[in-house]
Amino acid sequence: MRQPSPQSGPPAPPFNAPAARRLRAALGMGPEHAAHGMRVSYGLPYVTPDLVIAWERGTATPSHPELAALAGVLWCSPGELIGRPRTLREHRIARALAPEDVAHAVGLDLRGYLRMEEHDDWRGNERQSAALARVLDLALPDFVAVTGREARLAELLHSAVTTRWQAYVRPVMKLAPLDKGVLEAVLQELHQDYQGHMAATLSWGGGGKGASASGQEFLDRIVDNFWHGVTDRTA
Repeated sequence: MRQPSPQSGPPAPPFNAPAARRLRAALGMGPEHAAHGMRVSYGLPYVTPDLVIAWERGTATPSHPELAALAGVLWCSPGELIGRPRTLREHRIARALAPEDVAHAVGLDLRGYLRMEEHDDWRGNERQSAALARVLDLALPDFVAVTGREARLAELLHSAVTTRWQAYVRPVMKLAPLDKGVLEAVLQELHQDYQGHMAATLSWGGGGKGASASGQEFLDRIVDNFWHGVTDRTA
């Protein structure tokens, strides 16, 4: 009788089911081959072809140990089976690193680092944050999110587009170290987009309520719009 995937412990990482199915097919494996490899090579006796199929269909999600074993069977890195990492733990797993490796690289004791992972609450200093970015190979948007700076970035961007964007260049640079020219261009464009969007909504006769809702929708996406603008200018 198949045992269910473990439910205790940290939440399962975001699983990329289509990638798992594609990688297995590329190797010429059936679900039964993947299941056999996980049972024999990774000590997971309850894994059956039906469980592998459930993962690939998105009706079940592999736990951390199951995902690592599946990656081994499919000859890929765990990161190839994970959707876009969001948390500190997910970024570590995507890089196939042990907690001990990251703790050592950033200069933290293991227990303290694991507490930060558990609560998704990075508390390292600037030097440790820079080391974290290196060991996890974090892109700047991911670095800002993982180190808990995204909420503050959103606040600054809200103010920049609704008031004078020039006053927020330096505060934003402290959170997201970017080229000043790139940052100024992005903030100016976001400001113009927001103001133009509001003006257009009012001119269509939508009234204050329509403008308010439309403006709020723009602000709700402000961080994503900011990073898209940065990417367009640095790609």
